[in-house]
Amino acid sequence: MVIHDGDLDDVQVQDELKDLRSRIEEVGTIAEVDFWGRRRFAYEIDHKTEGYYSVIELTAEGGAMDPVERALRIADSVVRHKLIRLPDDEAARRGLLAGPAPANDNQ
Repeated sequence: MVIHDGDLDDVQVQDELKDLRSRIEEVGTIAEVDFWGRRRFAYEIDHKTEGYYSVIELTAEGGAMDPVERALRIADSVVRHKLIRLPDDEAARRGLLAGPAPANDNQ
C-alpha cells in the first residue's frame, strides 16, 4: 500500500504511480493495481489530513523489493507505505504463486 500526498493533483499522482509501476516491473510482476483515490486520514500525518491510496499486488523474489522500498522511503510525495508478504496459501489462492492453488477443505 502506498499513500501519496493529498496536496498533489490527480495528474501528479498518476505520474508517481506510473514511475512506481516501472520500478516494480524491473524487479517483479504486478498482478493488480487498486487505486482508491483521495481519502481523509483518521489522524494527521506530517500535518496532512488527506492522501491518495493505492494497493499494488505483485510477485517478486525475496529482497528484490529493497530498492523499491528505499525509493518509497525517500520520496517526498509518499506520506506512508507498507510492504506486506502474503502467506503462501493466501498468495496461491489469489493466483500470485506459480503452481496449483491449495484445495479448499471447508466444503
